[in-house]
This record gives sequence, structure tokens and C-alpha cells, in this order.
Amino acid sequence: MQNNNYLPTPTGLFFDDFIIGQKLVHGVPRTITEADATLYTALTGSRFALHCATTVANSAGFSAMPVDNFLLFHIAFGKTVNDVSLNAVANLGYAEIKFAQPCFAGDTISVSSEVIGLKENSNGKTGVVYVHSTATNQHNEIVLSFKRWVMVHKQAGVAATNINQLQSLQAEVVTAEQVIPSALNLAQWQDSFSDNQRKASDFNVGDSLFHRDGITINDSDHSLATRLYQNNARVHFDQHMMDDSKHGKRLVYGGHIISLCRALSYNGLGNAIWLSAIHGGSHCNPSFAGDTIYSQSTIKEISDVEGKDDLAIVRIEMLGIKNNNPDNMDYLYQQDGKRKKYHSDVVLDLDYSVLMRK
Repeated sequence: MQNNNYLPTPTGLFFDDFIIGQKLVHGVPRTITEADATLYTALTGSRFALHCATTVANSAGFSAMPVDNFLLFHIAFGKTVNDVSLNAVANLGYAEIKFAQPCFAGDTISVSSEVIGLKENSNGKTGVVYVHSTATNQHNEIVLSFKRWVMVHKQAGVAATNINQLQSLQAEVVTAEQVIPSALNLAQWQDSFSDNQRKASDFNVGDSLFHRDGITINDSDHSLATRLYQNNARVHFDQHMMDDSKHGKRLVYGGHIISLCRALSYNGLGNAIWLSAIHGGSHCNPSFAGDTIYSQSTIKEISDVEGKDDLAIVRIEMLGIKNNNPDNMDYLYQQDGKRKKYHSDVVLDLDYSVLMRK
């Protein structure tokens, strides 16, 4: 047997390595390119017109096509993985995702995080790490901030820490904190840009839409999407490691599910042109290659935008469902106090707001 004296390589942080208040400056800044935006469209099929045509972006007041805010989020999220979730069991949820200003091809994104919460699980083998991450551009201007929590392995043999230090999270990003791009002006927007679909004034609170189309996840698609974001979490790539896991196969990155559901939601919400905030979200059950994803949206709130008579802020609950149709399900989730019990085929529950044409 060959005996090599290998130098150690980075192994990532385990739950017991994190400390409340710890600052993490993530490596590998990323310049976003037009190719990134094109590949994102190819992998998700997103059809929101503002991110598809320079002429549409120009008509809405932008000098160039802005980067889809979901793509920006995934790239920023990917920067955090090597320090926060390289040893993750699963990413669990999000809160307080705020988009401070638009990004464009050519902008360079850097990300840092602060550890804001830790909770050891009763099994003694894992714990949940809460972080607050901030992305800045090449001018050191904040473009995005978000909080997320992730279940992370402890190092083998480490004694119980009994850590339970959690920070309260806001239930929503209030309207006043949702940034309306200063350039955005829909005076020249044509109905045909978004397939003559419903506008905000055509919806009522409580309206639900099942977006009909489904997307089957190919191994190549979800692997390539996760690589696009430079998310190197092993659970998405290392089948040899996952052979010994409970599922026996690689997990699809939850962000890919988010983007697929958003892309599917175009069929009914084509005028939801700008992602303004994500209030919270949960990955309710795992997804795998071969699953077919469907999306359902419910209108939760419709608000006016001060000084804009052509825009409304619309709050939406978007559910992702695998291999099933809501009409065939006894329930999507059941409310138990503040907790939700999800059907096993519900894979995503995302609470977000968009700017929608009135």
C-alpha cells in the first residue's frame, strides 16, 4: 500500500468551530458576466422580459439588462458555502433577504458573513448555524443582504456543547426597506412584453395560481446550475459520499428549486417583473434528479408604491411541489400554531415580494 505524507487541505468549518459574532470574509470575488445571465436562463427557462431583452430593459429605464436578483442571490450564497456550509447536512431556510440596488454584467461581487446564532441538535452530532451575509459590489456598495440557517455536522467525537443562542428574525422585509430601482419607469412598457398577462389590479388577496407547467430535474442541469454559483457543498456533487447517506443520492441545491419555481410562475405572473425582497423561506423536503417540479402561488398582499402609479408591491407565497398536483393532495401544509406541517411532496415554501405592473 502506498504511503503518502499529504499536506492538509481545507476541510471547512464544523458546528463546533463556529462562535457567535464570528466574522467570515469569503474568498473568490466574482465578476458577473452576460454569459452567466445567459446560462442561468438556459438552466431555468426563466422568461421574465426585463432579463431577456436589452430593448425591454431600455424601455423600463435601464441602460442595460439588470441581473436577475435570484441569480445575484445564488452567486452570493455560493460565496458563503466554503466557510459556512461545506460540512452541511442541509440548508434549512432564509429570512430578511434585501436587494439594495440592481447589479449588471461587469459588476464584481464580494461577500462576508457574521455568525448570529447557534443551536446544537439533540442528537449531539449536528447543529444549526445562523449567519447574516452581506454582498457588496466593486464600489463597496451593499447590493444584497440575507440571513440563513443551515444544519452542519460536528466533528467526530466532540462532546456536547449545549449551545442554544438564537437571534430573533423579522417576519418580513417591510415595504419601506424594499428598494425600488431609481431607473425603473414603465411608461414605455408594452403589454406584449409579458404576454398580455394579468396586472396587479387584476388580482385580489387570496387568489391562487397553479402554474401548470412542470420541469423535470436532470442530473446535468442541477449539477451545472450549482457549479454556476460556485457552490461546492459536497451533498450536491459527491455521489460516493452520498452512497452512505440516508437518501443514497445527491441532493439538489435548494436554490435551484427556487429558480425553477420562479421560472414556472411566469405562466400567470408574467408582470411580476422585479424581485424586491424575500421575507422567508423553507426547504420543506429534499429534491433529487428525476423529480418533476411544479409551482403554485398565492397572493398574500397588494400595496401601492409611493410616487409610482404604474407599480404595486405584491407579496406572494410560492410553493414548490414534486411529482404531484395540488388537486391530488389532501393538503399542502397544515398550520400548527406558528409551525407548518408540510406534505411530503412539498419541497419549497417561499414568501417573497415583487414589483408588479398595475
